[in-house]
Amino acid sequence: MKYGVFVCLFCVVLLTSCNNDDNGPDIESVPPRLLAEVAPENDEEIQEFLKTHFYNYDEFRVPPVDFDFKIRIDTIAGDNADKKSLWEDIEVGAIKVSSSELGLEDEEEDIEHKYYYLIARNGGGGNPTIADSTLLKYEGSLLDGTLFDGSTSFLWQELPFFLRGFSNGVSKISSGTTDQITQNADGTINISNSGIGLVVMPSGLAYYNAIRGNIPQYAPLLFKLEVGLFIEDTDNDNDGIPSILEDLDGDGNLFNDNTDLQSEIDARLQTAFPNFRDADDDGDGKSTRDEISDSEGNIIFPYPDANNDGTPDYLDPDVN
Repeated sequence: MKYGVFVCLFCVVLLTSCNNDDNGPDIESVPPRLLAEVAPENDEEIQEFLKTHFYNYDEFRVPPVDFDFKIRIDTIAGDNADKKSLWEDIEVGAIKVSSSELGLEDEEEDIEHKYYYLIARNGGGGNPTIADSTLLKYEGSLLDGTLFDGSTSFLWQELPFFLRGFSNGVSKISSGTTDQITQNADGTINISNSGIGLVVMPSGLAYYNAIRGNIPQYAPLLFKLEVGLFIEDTDNDNDGIPSILEDLDGDGNLFNDNTDLQSEIDARLQTAFPNFRDADDDGDGKSTRDEISDSEGNIIFPYPDANNDGTPDYLDPDVN
């Protein structure tokens, strides 16, 4: 009897094993959509939002005594039917995006993506560039108001490492100034002449087909921004060249400018370093700072070009 039970159990296990697919169930892989399809769809959705919503512009024009200078957005309807839409105050910028920048296989080049920004209050200082370290408060949401990220106190952020729509939006808003800083009892600070605004961006300037928390695929994003301060001519790698000048092709993407990429590949480095993060931009063994400085350490400008070939020494591996 025990033997018969053992045989039956063995047969059950054997049948179960034989019917088990080691590779698991077939899952259909859906390829990412084309930028050329998604960009106009996102733009239509964004324009519809901007034309049907307004912000509390009256409070910014004549601030109430207890006004907290927060942007608040609502629908134009009912008691708010006569409000001026965001569309009437919005400004537009454009960035060309290639599929390779988003890690996509489709060979799409320079697909235009529009982003929209609004200035609720001009700051008392200058404007950061997309390459600067900037002191910010921000709140990120979907167009339906769903929040996904934010900071209620100022944080320093290196703009090149953030979403392209975000960093470009920040660069449109002037900052405050250090003489207008006040400290709160909890240790946080206020900057009374900070710049306040918002930016709305298509998914191609954000996360595109990636799902991030409660951000779905192909979702346009909205950021409310307060720009406190920034470090002018931020030098991310401390090589003497302001990071914004290391965007050699001027396309607003610092990560695709890497003069010594091939030498990094040949050296089998696990990480490639674009120029704004590389202290030796041409990979010739002499630091960029040394190649642009005199014997006393003073930076020479225009940057030296010893062989007069039009390429500065710090970008020319044949000169060191």
